[in-house]
Amino acid sequence: MRAVTWQGTRDVRVQSVPDPQVKEPTDVVVRVTSTGICGSDLHLYAVMGPYLDAGDILGHEAMGIVEEVGSEVSTLRTGDRVVVPFNISCGRCFMCDQGLQSQCETTQVQEYGKGAALFGYTKLYGQVPGGQAQYLRVPFGDTLPVKVPKGPPDERFVYLSDVLPTAWQAVEYADIPPGGSVTVLGLGPIGQMAARVALHRGARLVIGVDLVEARLSRAAAHGVHALDLKEHGKGLADAVRGLTDGRGTDSVIDAVGMEAHGTRFGSAAQRATTMLPDALARPLMEHAGIDRLDALHAAIDIVRRGGTVSVSGVYGGAIDPMPLLTMFDKQVQLRMGQANVRSWVDDILPLLDDSDPLGVEGFATHTLPLEDAPQAYAMFQAKSDGMIKTLLTP
Repeated sequence: MRAVTWQGTRDVRVQSVPDPQVKEPTDVVVRVTSTGICGSDLHLYAVMGPYLDAGDILGHEAMGIVEEVGSEVSTLRTGDRVVVPFNISCGRCFMCDQGLQSQCETTQVQEYGKGAALFGYTKLYGQVPGGQAQYLRVPFGDTLPVKVPKGPPDERFVYLSDVLPTAWQAVEYADIPPGGSVTVLGLGPIGQMAARVALHRGARLVIGVDLVEARLSRAAAHGVHALDLKEHGKGLADAVRGLTDGRGTDSVIDAVGMEAHGTRFGSAAQRATTMLPDALARPLMEHAGIDRLDALHAAIDIVRRGGTVSVSGVYGGAIDPMPLLTMFDKQVQLRMGQANVRSWVDDILPLLDDSDPLGVEGFATHTLPLEDAPQAYAMFQAKSDGMIKTLLTP
């Protein structure tokens, strides 16, 4: 089959690799019909090389048709249409029973002290072959894949793999009061969808912040009050307070993470780790505060006293400095974590009907053949051609 493989920093290639096979009686093999490029895939593209090997198959946003079914799978059969959640969870352990599929005890990557394994996402999360490929082996066939109806276009459902549950959890964790306000920092795919979810769930004011005009314009077209960070800079918090009677928004969602635009030192530290041998780079990435924390610090400044900050952007440094005195003084509540995809499916699926209240159909700005993945990664990294969300079709 053909698959998108990592070959080095900013070097992904589409190669022919062996087809996946059923290894366990609970596995299924899915023929991928649509697969997304996620903002966190850019972490692999540009930063996380020390935890990747040449040839690793990328991607964790996939859907398709079941082609092969293990002998113990009873809920799916060949020809069923499914979406594959990005976290690999058994659905039966203590953590899964708590709705914390991202912490699944069956697939936790204990070697690195991490939570549940993820498709296509480095040694830190199991080094499991990903979904930017023609076929994908999916474990736990009875409990992991989400069966969806045949007929509607893939785009109606593919975002159940990551974008929709991640955005939904970001809003849930933000704890926006009825008729309340929220600032969304970063208007990439997750930030765009989180803003739409917040409005759908009753937020009175949703403020979106970004540097890229295409992202700001898209958010504004969906009812978001867009603020250009280039215009407001260090005065961003004052601009938000000016829209909220001087208080700040009830909640802030940080949808940026370690792709944030920040200090030159932070950028240089991230670049330095990609130039070191793996044995040196890994400890630096794990134990040094290499992240650019402008967005997170801005969130703490912007949120009103007693408000909530929800972090959906991925950070990597283990000892990143945090303004604990300010957080304590303001009584800020902070929630974060990988999305527990299966926990939110029942809430989201009813919205994926013909009424399309979240605008999932047409959410992708680009749909390209799988073979064009190298160009798509480069464009997404550069934020060129108005690219916000890309789907690949094998």
